[in-house]
Amino acid sequence: MELNNFLSKFGITHDQLSSEERKTLAKWLDGSSKGKTVEDIKEHVREMSDVIARELCSEDLPKKKDIFLKARLRNYLALYDFIANPEKAKKALEDQLRNIKGRL
Repeated sequence: MELNNFLSKFGITHDQLSSEERKTLAKWLDGSSKGKTVEDIKEHVREMSDVIARELCSEDLPKKKDIFLKARLRNYLALYDFIANPEKAKKALEDQLRNIKGRL
């Protein structure tokens, strides 16, 4: 699907987007026309983990946001392990269940 046609459905023009938004949307549209590979998913999960890790390095995060980001990062890391290595996935799942059990 062409980017301009896609944007017009939402009443947005190509010129209203930043260059980074244009690149990202073009990449997403290109990727939506073909199936995702395990490697594509692993790369995306790793990128999302990096974004969260950078945000966690910010100073003066409110406690609630800090806890939320750490939980999201832990989930992404567990997902990555699940995809990348079944043995690590099993251990990560067991660790998550121990954490849940400890809170009950």
